[in-house]
Amino acid sequence: MKNKSIIYTALALVVSMGTACTKLDENAYDVIPAEKFYSNKNEVISAVLRPYTHANAWVTPSGQDGWWRLAELSADQLAWPTKGPHGEDGGKWKRLHYHTWTVDEGGINNAWSLMYGGVGFCNDAIGNIEKRDIAQMGITQEEKNGYVAELKLLRAFHYLKLMDLFGNIPIATDLVDPSNPVLPNTTARKDVFTFIEKEIKDNINNVPKLAKSQLGRMSQASGYAMLVELYLNAEVWTGTPRWDDCIGAADKLINNEAGGQNGNMALDPNITDQFKNTNNQSKEVIFSIAYDFTRAKFEPSWTGEFYHFAQRDIYGGGRNGNDGIVLIPGVYEKFEADDLRKTGWLLFGPQKKFADGSDVQGTVEYAGKPLEFVDNIQRNSKNSTVSNMSEGEENSGVRFNKYKLGNSIPGIVNGVRVEPDPNYNNTDWNVYRLTWIYFAKAEAIMRKNGGVANADAVKLINDCKSRAYTPAVWASKAYTVATLTLDELLAERGREFIFEGFRRDDLIRFGKLTTGSWWDHNPSSSFKTLYPIPQRQRDLNVKLTQNPGY
Repeated sequence: MKNKSIIYTALALVVSMGTACTKLDENAYDVIPAEKFYSNKNEVISAVLRPYTHANAWVTPSGQDGWWRLAELSADQLAWPTKGPHGEDGGKWKRLHYHTWTVDEGGINNAWSLMYGGVGFCNDAIGNIEKRDIAQMGITQEEKNGYVAELKLLRAFHYLKLMDLFGNIPIATDLVDPSNPVLPNTTARKDVFTFIEKEIKDNINNVPKLAKSQLGRMSQASGYAMLVELYLNAEVWTGTPRWDDCIGAADKLINNEAGGQNGNMALDPNITDQFKNTNNQSKEVIFSIAYDFTRAKFEPSWTGEFYHFAQRDIYGGGRNGNDGIVLIPGVYEKFEADDLRKTGWLLFGPQKKFADGSDVQGTVEYAGKPLEFVDNIQRNSKNSTVSNMSEGEENSGVRFNKYKLGNSIPGIVNGVRVEPDPNYNNTDWNVYRLTWIYFAKAEAIMRKNGGVANADAVKLINDCKSRAYTPAVWASKAYTVATLTLDELLAERGREFIFEGFRRDDLIRFGKLTTGSWWDHNPSSSFKTLYPIPQRQRDLNVKLTQNPGY
């Protein structure tokens, strides 16, 4: 895990810089002035890696308002309801669920600022490395070219996700001179798409193929994964479908032409290897936000989003959460009873202590009583059947269990004593994995074929889905050309990629984000497929144009 440790040294060397997209004059360092930085290879590497540590804040469910919250909490699988005295938070989660957000929404502005802050980190490092002599930095010309290409790919990733949320956005590739600031104009979404595509194609061959040494960093494989995402959503984002291009980029990964995190890239044989605390050994992970708590004390941030107030008792760890995000009622039942993802990725029913198997106790409405997660959001302790975003209790909703931290204390598993896990808290968060590429290629094939599956599309999905069932029952669960419809593909995407950040885009691509109804959500206006440009940003930069409808 050497590469993980290298990433975190950046945190000690470079501190957070300003985040306003209308400034992007990112030259402030904690101790070393910018003009005296980049004087050796270690300093160059620390600047290259700084945007990756920052990405933790906005790519993952980190406890901050980033891309992930806007991508998932506006869709039909996850919600953060008010549970008794907790989770009201000024109504921000309700507005995401109901699609009633405003141009003044603090969370939307926070996401914009975090993501453009990452652009600033990339621009800062690109500009400083490009203008310096290799001898001054103690690197070779090949290394210089590679670092710049890697940063441009990472910057393209930022812009891809910004374009996803906001559509028409400003593009800034240079640092702003504070003495003579030139603020960027809004760029049309289709032109942002073209910029991102060109940046990826221009730089993809100047970075290494994916290998263990590139864990958590941009590589040729992550470049092709970004192209798959671009082309999968091209019809929505530009008005022109790019299904053949999507298939072509997917094949680069499926055919192992861009390397692999651990030897040849391949689907993992089960549904657990990609999500456990040794998932740095997974063969299917393409790009991840890497954590190494053992060496660097840098730990995953998503526990606050998902974990109950007493979660540490459930898994035998040291971390609780804010009892926040849960499955929307009914989503749990969309998984079949014998689907291993249902039992392996979701927490439901009575909760037992990892240490000894006794009952976990509630802390609020169920203080002193056994804690049992239920597939409803209502005040059961008051015998109420009213179910909406305001009527939850501490046990409301089926819970997240997809990623595993491991245990930090001894415990009992299936009647056998287990010792503390030496890899506790090291779980990486996957941004792209090969399963998602298989699904994207299958969808592109079906879209090309009038929405009808063929044998190739069916095989791609079955190769992934088969891991969710035991061999004894799989034959009855496999898709056929007749049963793999587009609606069924969307449903299967929901089961396979729950919690992974893609649900909003899926609903938009399938025409259901603003037309669909689910639980406590009714159809919304069609312009809500884009978020507004935050008013705070428009106050800072009068050149920014608001999205239609706001």
